[in-house]
Amino acid sequence: MDRVLRIGLLGCGTVGGGVVTILDREADDITARTGAKLEITRIAVRDPAKVRGLPVDAAMYTDDPLSVVEADDIDMIVEVMGGIEPAGGYIRRALELGKPVVTANKELVAAQGPELYAAALAAGVDLAYEAAVAGAIPIIKPMKESLAGDRVTRIVGILNGTTNYILTRMSEEGADYDEVLADAQALGYAEADPTADVDGHDAAAKCAILASLAFDTAVHFDDVFREGIESVTATDIRTAARLGYVIKLVGIASEVDDRVAVRVHPAFLPREHPLASVRGSFNAIYVEAEYAGELMFYGRGAGALPTGSAIVGDVIDVARNLLQTARGASETQHRAKPIRPIDELQTQYYVLLDVEDETGVLAEVAQTFGAHGVSIAQVWQDGDADSAQLVLITHRALESNLRATVEALACSSSVRSVASVLRVESEVFTS
Repeated sequence: MDRVLRIGLLGCGTVGGGVVTILDREADDITARTGAKLEITRIAVRDPAKVRGLPVDAAMYTDDPLSVVEADDIDMIVEVMGGIEPAGGYIRRALELGKPVVTANKELVAAQGPELYAAALAAGVDLAYEAAVAGAIPIIKPMKESLAGDRVTRIVGILNGTTNYILTRMSEEGADYDEVLADAQALGYAEADPTADVDGHDAAAKCAILASLAFDTAVHFDDVFREGIESVTATDIRTAARLGYVIKLVGIASEVDDRVAVRVHPAFLPREHPLASVRGSFNAIYVEAEYAGELMFYGRGAGALPTGSAIVGDVIDVARNLLQTARGASETQHRAKPIRPIDELQTQYYVLLDVEDETGVLAEVAQTFGAHGVSIAQVWQDGDADSAQLVLITHRALESNLRATVEALACSSSVRSVASVLRVESEVFTS
């Protein structure tokens, strides 16, 4: 008779409900693939009396997560509560008790991943988190296992569906940011408070996780340089299109000069690059490796069933390891590379200036760029009189020099405002 492995579920919102649904619908196949019957036997929720319409006994619900973690009849924990605490405390307690954990908690893994990896290793059990990055897209296992014999040099990802939906609509319809954000909230793509998405926090957490795996280095959320998309305008979108680019919020992690550079920000991407065609709420991750070359991972980055699918995949892996008294591949930080500051980034830049429409302004602006070591590749004026603007694309320049240039321009009597500054990523991504 098949062995029964009992699961304690922490959280049962959208994603937790997806996990319950998949485990119920696919129970026979999962048992055949695993060699054990997987049963959710306890579920921690805020309101046990709430009717959820899921195929579980109402008696399983409790408002005491710790009781689920510490129950003798629970073999593994699945955490989908979200947030750093108290979820982190429950995961650490489960690991202390020798119970493997499956989590979708990107915020926690980005903030405390190396510490949690060490705790799981010390306990001799698995900590699995495929769903923490890009929902249904398999990327954690490929980074930990399939590419273990290779050397990853760069990762570039569209890691947040909300921002990609917004920028896609702005690009394809010419709509303004505020209008599209309101539509995204009405459709459920964006939260009532969209800060985590549009400010880049969500993508930065995922980028930190990927960078840690790619470069065998402890990379935390606070190590990631981050800018959001609120300042991207319809004018920026049109200018990008005019030059053969699209604007995407990207997470970029690379190894440069024996250091790890990790950043999230909107950028001009060449229209012919594979990531440029990723539309709507989809996610994609582009990996460059020394031996495997260029790899692309694409799919749905969120949602109850897509994310639930990734979680259940981890549950099956963990269950197999439990049956074999083994554990999966471990993360390492053996290379321990230092983090490269954003000031040392070298790339091209797009700068949009609101200027006075008078003789000598362009010469003054060009002199300011030159004085700070930034060379101009292209420049033209749009509009006139009170709507005069200068559009500039630089050659490759240091971030610190570009920032000094922008600060000087903001103080110029000929420049009414620095309307936009965005990075321009060429066909061969710069570092």
